[in-house]
Amino acid sequence: MDIPTMNNPGKEGTTMGKTLVVGAGGVSHAAVHKMAMNADIFTEITLASRTKSKCDAIAASVSERTGIEIKTAALDAMDVAATVALIRETGAELLVNLALPYQDLVLMDACLEAGCHYLDTANYEPEDVAKFEYHWQWAYQDRFKEAGLTAILGSGFDPGVTSVFATWLRKHKLKTIRQIDVLDANGGSNDQTFATNFNPEINLREVLQEARHWEGGEWKTSPAMTHKVEFDFPGIGPKNMYLMYHEELESLSSHFSEIERARFWMTFGDAYITHAKVLESVGMTRIDPVMHDGQEIIPIQFLKTLLPDPGDLGAETKGKACIGDIATGEAIDGSGEKTYYIYNICDHQECFREVGSQAVSYTTGVPAMIGAAQVLSGNWKEPGVWNMEQLDPDNFMDMLNAHGLPWQVHELDGPVTF
Repeated sequence: MDIPTMNNPGKEGTTMGKTLVVGAGGVSHAAVHKMAMNADIFTEITLASRTKSKCDAIAASVSERTGIEIKTAALDAMDVAATVALIRETGAELLVNLALPYQDLVLMDACLEAGCHYLDTANYEPEDVAKFEYHWQWAYQDRFKEAGLTAILGSGFDPGVTSVFATWLRKHKLKTIRQIDVLDANGGSNDQTFATNFNPEINLREVLQEARHWEGGEWKTSPAMTHKVEFDFPGIGPKNMYLMYHEELESLSSHFSEIERARFWMTFGDAYITHAKVLESVGMTRIDPVMHDGQEIIPIQFLKTLLPDPGDLGAETKGKACIGDIATGEAIDGSGEKTYYIYNICDHQECFREVGSQAVSYTTGVPAMIGAAQVLSGNWKEPGVWNMEQLDPDNFMDMLNAHGLPWQVHELDGPVTF
């Protein structure tokens, strides 16, 4: 895999540019606060959402915590013309999409029409099919190249940082990666009977779909939530993690052609699994319309209105999250095959004290800020559509350490045995 040569090289601390952030949920709350804390990079920030009051609430918090004033606007992200008009009105050089993944393609269309760079944290997913794949966005490659614009896909933590971790290992430790496991553990707890860590609709669609992993040159499938392994996570301790599908498996296996096996694991407590399965069994996670009292509703969207908003749980969420990669491959120094575990540990309460968000929003919002900084600085500005593992990792990794997500890497005795 060749890392593209980026033009207009810049560095952190130089005058950068104007940014339009779309979406006003928990991730946006964290990202916009961190952007405001780096005003030398993000010289002007506009936050837009269908519900302007949510933007105004974030802007008020940003002003109180940082003294930075940001602009807000009402926007229907599905309206390409309206987004184009707002890009032009604000003079935004970069649109950071922190809205729903259903809106990825229309926002990319708007960026192409308005001449604006693009960045998101999750790949496109059709609203009527629980299926998230990159091919819809990869199809924009030629259009972004021809327009001289950059689109960065998946600049969250997973996907995002986990892909950058892989590239950093492949640049500094391993000549090749034979197998990789992405491990995501949330050891946080709150007083809710049942609550998701991020947008309930997206979370449940993701968790309850068929598990897939890459092995031997093909996708292997298994029923959701059936492959469970206990793992001792740094900073957290032993937790049950479940094999599931996540989009970085598709991009990593595509861009690192030598990978023989790629898997994704996420921790869930027994109560979460029980609730999710019951909700699925009674039809509350359906994504197709049903009639209720003469009105058409989509059950999972109705369920979302009943569940706690993850963005409101920061004050009561305690504990830590640990996310990282375990990768095995041929060592760069010729010493044979080696295995490395690279990860971050993030404390929910520390995140809340800094920006008013719990760690799940923080660990997605901060990488969105850092990815945006790479584009505005010129470090990542090659025209085209890029996944994170295709880009040079070093400045991004330095910024993780400097902006609240310090990482560490340890050599293990050998490959994972699970």
